Amino acid sequence: MTLEAVAERADVAVQTIYNRIGGRSALLMAVAERAFEENKAYMDAAYAAAGTPLERLQMAAKGYFRFAFERPNEFRLLADPPNEPEALSRVSELVRHQNSKMEAAIADGISDGSIDPTVDPYLATTSMWAAANGVLSLMWRADSAPTSPELMERLLAQWMTIVVRGLTTQRR
Repeated sequence: MTLEAVAERADVAVQTIYNRIGGRSALLMAVAERAFEENKAYMDAAYAAAGTPLERLQMAAKGYFRFAFERPNEFRLLADPPNEPEALSRVSELVRHQNSKMEAAIADGISDGSIDPTVDPYLATTSMWAAANGVLSLMWRADSAPTSPELMERLLAQWMTIVVRGLTTQRR
């Protein structure tokens, strides 16, 4: 993404972008923050919904996947942010904030007995988020054949099954 390409698409002069937003890093941060707000809308409804913690986690995951399918460019920006120090720092901060909601839902499940008490909420959240991003990255990876929407649905359903079993199985 270049300032020139954004200016052309927005039908404004490059200087207008500098005046209103700043340079490339500021533009990337503004786009990432907007993408994050859109993603947040998909997931926050799930965290606020009625249901068990595990049901809310499943709804949040479905929202995350839906966001990735419906808004692939925005999703990719969040999942694979540009190598700009300020943008990386801000995206990391936003991800930590959103992941804290998943940690809280897992902790709620541990408290009500629906989630295995040996599960570490932080480690579970981080590994589930990373694994979901890995599966979803199959949509754009240059080193693999394009993954059909049907196969993506099956992969994500399998991911969900693995997650639910992993969270709810008592370890001996």
